[in-house]
Amino acid sequence: MSIFIFPTVVHILFPPRRAAKLRLALPHINISPTSCVIPRMKPIIALLALFFALAAQWPPELPKGATFLEPFPQRDGDPVRGYEYLIYGDYVNAGPPLELFRKTINAKKVDDLGRTGDNRGIPFAYNAVTTADGAKVVAPTCLTCHAEYLNGKLIVGLGNNTNDFTDKGKGMGWAGSVVKLRYGAHSPEWLGFEPASRAYEALRKHIVTEVRGVNPADKVFAVLAAHRDATDLSWIEKAKYDIPTDVVPTDVPAWWLMKKKNALYYNGLGRGDFARLSMASGILTMRDSSEARHIDERFSDVMAWIRTLEPPKYPFPVDEQLVAAGKVVFDEKCSKCHGTYGETETYPNLLIDLKVVKTDSTLALLYPKYPEYHNWYNQSWFAEEPSSARLLPNHGYVAPPLDGIWASAPYLHNASVPTLEDLLNSPQRPTYWKRSFNNSDYDPAKLGWKYEVKTHKTDSETYDTTLPGYGNYGHTFGDRLTVEERKALLEYLKTL
Repeated sequence: MSIFIFPTVVHILFPPRRAAKLRLALPHINISPTSCVIPRMKPIIALLALFFALAAQWPPELPKGATFLEPFPQRDGDPVRGYEYLIYGDYVNAGPPLELFRKTINAKKVDDLGRTGDNRGIPFAYNAVTTADGAKVVAPTCLTCHAEYLNGKLIVGLGNNTNDFTDKGKGMGWAGSVVKLRYGAHSPEWLGFEPASRAYEALRKHIVTEVRGVNPADKVFAVLAAHRDATDLSWIEKAKYDIPTDVVPTDVPAWWLMKKKNALYYNGLGRGDFARLSMASGILTMRDSSEARHIDERFSDVMAWIRTLEPPKYPFPVDEQLVAAGKVVFDEKCSKCHGTYGETETYPNLLIDLKVVKTDSTLALLYPKYPEYHNWYNQSWFAEEPSSARLLPNHGYVAPPLDGIWASAPYLHNASVPTLEDLLNSPQRPTYWKRSFNNSDYDPAKLGWKYEVKTHKTDSETYDTTLPGYGNYGHTFGDRLTVEERKALLEYLKTL
């Protein structure tokens, strides 16, 4: 293509009439329509040649089965205010009275994030807030799922991998009786507790998982959506949809990956404004859309803070020579889907079709199976402009960024693979495996959790990959590597 560019550029810069005038003014210089490029124009012409050559190759060829996820404009915000709202804010604004809550905890043994005031001594996963009726209550927060310990250190933004949703519990009726008896059925304390109590009662029988360590977030959304009016988000006592029986497990992804993404969630379902998508946890207790607007005004700040997060550094020694070899393997074998890292970082934002990635399809097919739920969201307050959000189902999974991948075991979207070594060598993935759930029990050789291989499911802490939605198959691309390549690649992944 470039052989056609130079004459074209020359004729644009020096058309025949202009060239003739230059010949009259400068008779001692040979100027013609195709040879009148003065030296200072050569760099411009070279850049134009490069531009047209690259344009001929755009868009770049995508990997097999890949679809590019288009970006959406995101709101700016104040990260300092965002962190303050995250750890003090009332985006979930109902729960047990602060006075009673304090009697159930040992404040000397909890990590309160160094907070002050009413939040001093309150565990990091809760905020002490004051309700509109003046009651001081303790409410669950984003950090219930988006903070976790690793090697003895609390890392805000690391997905929780120890929560236990295997027991449907006994309900909160007893707690409600205590609140009513102590404060009265019409007291601010009861009014501040009741929204949390009703939500928990609606949820508890529907969000039971088969194993510990996975998260039923999609089912939580389905249950709460079934109990909310789409227009004003007010609570509806009787579910207006048949609630699915499926409880599909997910691994909570790290927050620091969000700044690179054009779509949220493993299946690329969440499109549009990330702050609007992320504040949906407020439907647990909010009264109506007026409270949603209050939360929405602050969540652009929370997202601004999340965009400042960086992954933790690998804390153990690495073999630099092996790292260099692993980078070569990664750039050749993995970067087309997962991006590049180092001084020049790229991330392609690709959705990979199920036929190519071949991982457990239960999650990807969940929303097409129950369209009433994403339709509810897309017709609700959350989809209103400005800063609208949508849920758009896809037939595949997003190839995620790999920043801090060493820290985010277990692997795959359903947490079915305990280590990166197992992920890159699918024949050695255990069918049944059990970890200690001590988050200092890290395996620096295999990059993930130390675990025992079991012959069958013995309890709720044994991961059973034969269950629907819990499969550990697919993503077998690492099987093509040699032993030496795989070893080098693992070493390189420690540095991301």
